[in-house]
Amino acid sequence: MKKILHNASQVITVNTDGKNCKRGNEMADIDVVENSSIIVEDNIIADIVPANSVKNISGCQSFDLSGKTVLPGLVECHTHAAFAGSRADEFRQKIAGRTYEEIASYGGGITTTVKAVREASFNELVNLVKPRIDYFIAHGVTTLEIKSGYGLDTSNEIKLLEVINYLNSVYAIDIIPTFLGAHTFPGQYMDNHEAYINEITGLMIPAAARKKLAVFCDAFCEDTAFSAEETEKIFLAAANNGLKLKLHTEQFNNIGGINTALNFGAASADHLEMIKEDDIRLIADSDTVAVLLPGVSFFLDYNYAPAVKLIQNNAIVALATDYNPGSSFIADPNLIMSFASIKMKMKIEETISAYTINSARALNLSHDRGSIEINKKADFAIFNTDDYSDIIYNVGRNLNCMTFKNGELIYSV
Repeated sequence: MKKILHNASQVITVNTDGKNCKRGNEMADIDVVENSSIIVEDNIIADIVPANSVKNISGCQSFDLSGKTVLPGLVECHTHAAFAGSRADEFRQKIAGRTYEEIASYGGGITTTVKAVREASFNELVNLVKPRIDYFIAHGVTTLEIKSGYGLDTSNEIKLLEVINYLNSVYAIDIIPTFLGAHTFPGQYMDNHEAYINEITGLMIPAAARKKLAVFCDAFCEDTAFSAEETEKIFLAAANNGLKLKLHTEQFNNIGGINTALNFGAASADHLEMIKEDDIRLIADSDTVAVLLPGVSFFLDYNYAPAVKLIQNNAIVALATDYNPGSSFIADPNLIMSFASIKMKMKIEETISAYTINSARALNLSHDRGSIEINKKADFAIFNTDDYSDIIYNVGRNLNCMTFKNGELIYSV
């Protein structure tokens, strides 16, 4: 059935003229179309027309969007939403002055969550993750990446990936599974990195690929995790098994992660709080998306990534929550966009491009989503305002009132 999203005050198309990403200064051009209607046929965008040109909507399913603003469905391209347990006690320690790395050195951090995940059953994990997905949908997210990484052995990493894939099968939104066995070294391998890397490359990656449980392979390239050389071994195995690549890097230190990401043609390099000037130019000259995570900087009271420099150098910049129990217990994309504007000095328009077309690009999906262009998926986030600036101005307040996926209304208030 044809559907009409009728009489929207503003339609923010984030039009790319077929390029399917926005680099540098292009990010500020989001193409605001006023008093318009969107025609949806066969779950894709058929046309965008002036509202007053729609004379007869009988026989169509119509949604009155008077006084509302339409954005492309938000694409959340970096989360660790598949976890169990609580890290509230560690949060208390952070507030008292301990750093993220200090807590990890005392056996806390990721290890705490790993223990809880290993003790949780498949069904328990499913029931824990469901309300988190519902929360993202309520904020306008129509595509959601979720990583493994809290199992850190073959059986539990596969269990997490199976949970993520099951949830993708029961939710209307697209949930993209990422394998992150290289999140940190489990306790028994702290003094034998080679043995754990062999488990990742010889058992985990082949199993994930054989069972078609992951689209991407990610790794944490950091002093307290995997070196650039260790990451290269993991990426080589992943690429040989048909997995696409993403990388956590430059969060606390510079250890060569950018070069590794670029040499392997990674879809994205994420964090970049400590990126060097030379590496800014390198990533800006590449097709690898710079995914920035200001929620981590806020939550850890730490450096923010140099968004303005990346944009000035013509990089493809995306935003994400990095929702996880330890370093960014924040699942609100609108709040992240506000942080990006207030703390990272991104223009409001740039944050919208970063959370739509460029975040879709970070998942290699911008060919069919991330902008409101004819023949793309009819994925929309509808905000209860007639001015898109309100989305960022209302810090910590969710103005999303309707979420459409493939032309179907999947959330409304």
